[in-house]
Amino acid sequence: MSEKIRCFHEISNAPKAVGPYSPAVKVGNMYFLSGQVGLNPETSKLAGEDITTQTNQVLTNLKAVLTGLGLNFHNVAKTTIFLTDMNHFQTVNGLYASVFGDHKPARSTIQVSALPLGAIVEIEMIAVE
Repeated sequence: MSEKIRCFHEISNAPKAVGPYSPAVKVGNMYFLSGQVGLNPETSKLAGEDITTQTNQVLTNLKAVLTGLGLNFHNVAKTTIFLTDMNHFQTVNGLYASVFGDHKPARSTIQVSALPLGAIVEIEMIAVE
């Protein structure tokens, strides 16, 4: 089974993992992207404290991971958004829609009590070749 699973430990222009996990794993023609928070890959610190800044950084990070895998947002089949405050839903939804355009993957949005490093938004994805 292990030869069927490929882990991508580092991806150019994306933040390094903050724990014992890979930013992306490939199984068959599917890619499972770990959740990204709004870390600036150059500083390894949150890009800002507000929802707009963090969401834009999350989407930039996810784009970097997808690009590093030879994919783009049109390859995304499913996303999960984690928010610490559901009052941020409309803002995140607008920024999310701006990067996906007419492509509308399946999606779940969940409110959580906390996220790593004090982030207020995290997004994970499943993409297909």
